[in-house]
Amino acid sequence: MASFMVETFCDNSHYGLRKFGGIKIKLDLEGSINKIQRPSSGAELPRSTDFTPLPIVRRANSAQNMMMDEDVEQASLMSFNDRPRAFPNMRSKTYSPLIFRILRKLNVRVLSILLLICFGAIFYMGARTSPIILFVFIVCIFSFLLSVYLTKWVLAKDEGPPEMVQISDAIRDGAEGFFRTQYSTISKMAILLAFVILCIYLFRNLTPQQEAAGLGRAMSAYITVASFLLGALCSGIAGYVGMWVSVRANVRVSSAARRSAREALQIAVRAGGFSALVVVGMAVIGIAILYSTFYVWLGVDTPGAMSVNDLPLLLVGYGFGASFVALFAQLGGGIYTKGADVGADLVGKVEQGIPEDDPRNPAVIADLVGDNVGDCAARGADLFESIAAEIISAMILGGTMAKKCKIEDPSGFILFPLVVHSFDLVISSIGILSIKGTRDASVKSPVEDPMAVLQKGYSLTIILAVLTFGASTRWLLYTEQAPSAWFSFALCGLVGIITAYAFVWISKYYTDYKHEPVRTLALASSTGHGTNIIAGVSLGLESTALPVLVISVAIISAYWLGNTSGLVDENGTPTGGLFGTAVATMGMLSTAAYVLTMDMFGPIADNAGGIVEMSQQPESVREITDLLDAVGNTTKATTKGFAIGSAALASFLLFSAYMDEVSAFANVPFKQVDIAIPEVFVGGLLGSMLIFLFSAWACAAVGRTAQEVVNEVRRQFIERPGIMEYKEKPDYSRCVAIVASAALREMIKPGCLAIASPIVVGLVFRVLGYYTGQPLLGAKVVASMLMFATVCGILMALFLNTAGGAWDNAKKYIETGALGGKGSEAHKAAVTGDTVGDPFKDTAGPSIHVLIKMLATITLVMAPVFL
Repeated sequence: MASFMVETFCDNSHYGLRKFGGIKIKLDLEGSINKIQRPSSGAELPRSTDFTPLPIVRRANSAQNMMMDEDVEQASLMSFNDRPRAFPNMRSKTYSPLIFRILRKLNVRVLSILLLICFGAIFYMGARTSPIILFVFIVCIFSFLLSVYLTKWVLAKDEGPPEMVQISDAIRDGAEGFFRTQYSTISKMAILLAFVILCIYLFRNLTPQQEAAGLGRAMSAYITVASFLLGALCSGIAGYVGMWVSVRANVRVSSAARRSAREALQIAVRAGGFSALVVVGMAVIGIAILYSTFYVWLGVDTPGAMSVNDLPLLLVGYGFGASFVALFAQLGGGIYTKGADVGADLVGKVEQGIPEDDPRNPAVIADLVGDNVGDCAARGADLFESIAAEIISAMILGGTMAKKCKIEDPSGFILFPLVVHSFDLVISSIGILSIKGTRDASVKSPVEDPMAVLQKGYSLTIILAVLTFGASTRWLLYTEQAPSAWFSFALCGLVGIITAYAFVWISKYYTDYKHEPVRTLALASSTGHGTNIIAGVSLGLESTALPVLVISVAIISAYWLGNTSGLVDENGTPTGGLFGTAVATMGMLSTAAYVLTMDMFGPIADNAGGIVEMSQQPESVREITDLLDAVGNTTKATTKGFAIGSAALASFLLFSAYMDEVSAFANVPFKQVDIAIPEVFVGGLLGSMLIFLFSAWACAAVGRTAQEVVNEVRRQFIERPGIMEYKEKPDYSRCVAIVASAALREMIKPGCLAIASPIVVGLVFRVLGYYTGQPLLGAKVVASMLMFATVCGILMALFLNTAGGAWDNAKKYIETGALGGKGSEAHKAAVTGDTVGDPFKDTAGPSIHVLIKMLATITLVMAPVFL
């Protein structure tokens, strides 16, 4: 006998396969000969029409599942197409966006010429606008080239055995299918909203500066609508990029984990880095192109034309478009991922006692798909929106301050945010590339703490951020009117950088199981489900204190430093305070690309662990992916904390920009909002109520979706009892369809609430103010609503994100073997806490900090309607 191999496919007919020399003999499980097939016959194994086999399952105690060592290599060389597929295709053909399909059909030479023309036009507009814009374009293009290199590097890695590839393909099918449907719905809503904005702007007021420059209502309307659609398009592309890379990198991380933990870490980081560089680069270059286009087209700063100080007000539509798409992407993706996750955990882990990501769980593919559409696509759109909103608000405040101080060349103050984020691309690239793999993959090095490796890269990025930020302030913010002002603003940036680091550290402290809070929460699980919930809620409530103190110190410090910069208006009043807070916000976001890289690392590592579990790799491989997954939970939590902090500072800027815009349109001072006025106080109450109602609807949406998943999984376990014995295959696609349909349906109501609330409140109180003789009442009530919603939203988002992350890592800590390990009573209680925390940290929490920025951008766009 030349060789001997048994390979069990575990289908309905219980066929096995033995090979004696060159003859294949198919046996049933009792060992009787069923059919003989010679290789030359070309016949295939019979495939059931109603069942597709599960991945190969090997049991150490079964003689029929043993494989001789000399045949392992030969079996692994089998063509992937000759193996039965374990997971169904969820699309009829490969999907890619229309623009990519068009580009692929173009001749290479034609495409090269088109690219040269586009680059030439961009650089021409940059040269006509400012050397600063030219610098921004060059850095962004180089960052895109680096992202292409990272993509090729990641995709060059192997995908592992066919079992892994099958699972990865199913995840990719589901993610791309849902993305296409979700963004098709969002695009239709965006077009409808663009039409509404066009109609409103055709009848709105103009600022005296716009009227003097000859910018009519129609032109203003078209500019705002075009900016809105461009912002929405770029935000959608940012989301697609995040999803595209994650569904291709996850299987490569799984494969690398079979060799080295450090190699798996490096692949996950570089995949996340590709997405981060594209997202930040698109946010920067999109605003730069829009700014330079308007500058050249409108003849800004020429006699009789618009002043460059007023140009940033034309960009507010871009921020609103980005916020609009980010909100629905976060809502839909969050409902999808957590509905599937909660449903899978409640039935699989709690009721059936099977491991997480077990292939017998019908909801497991939907869960893994959700990580990509909820954590990657949605977070890409979220960070894109954060950066865009912060840049635009800082540009508005820079232009306003330059006008008050009568600075001769205000371009440095206006374009400073673009330069800061250009340097962010440079220093974050260095931080990403600093994370190396092992020199020799064949040498088994000790497993390092992935969090320590990521922290070293972040520390390097922070140091470089301090240096480049100081250089940027000296280059752009130096003015002879106040020679030391640039140094004061550099200190403001330092305040922002320290704030970012503090937020990352605080979030890590409250969510990493190496620290006391999560271990205390895990200990509470040992006494039952109720004590776990109580401990998690109290931990989340407590976790709001330190971030609020940090934000308070940051805002006051930056405002004070800005006021002492020496910049004063014509009356001698210090005017740099608000711009100082803007600079601090830019400092906080000066490492945004690296922070987004750490965030993208989380879902990629989570998916990698799922693929390893479902393909039933050795326990040593699963230990590596579990470690990466636990670190990924912490990085996601720290990134959410970072996003909340930046949202708090950015919302303060946007609120100040709103006040300036109202002053410009009303042509009267608008510096204070008196909450002692009953209507204004009611506006604040409505803003606070909006946060609670929005959170309730988002969590309820996850609950309803999870109920549908639970019922479907229970039905399959009852009707197909062979699933638990690997004799029948779960219907994965049914759970994917249920979750996708529910997510698209459930995201509409809370999203429309967020968009309609400020518009309705502003219009109602504008009419009430008209009849009661209170001018600007609508604008005042909206301002109160915006500020109360921001304050309440920051606290609510901190509570939800931190509590959810702590519950998740408490479960992970017990799964390491603490307090009885998997299957213990403490573990069951921790799973309950994790399911409660899932909609907190991945649906409602992240959606809130998008919500508070969207409220600010929508009030900027609609401000003239409230007057």
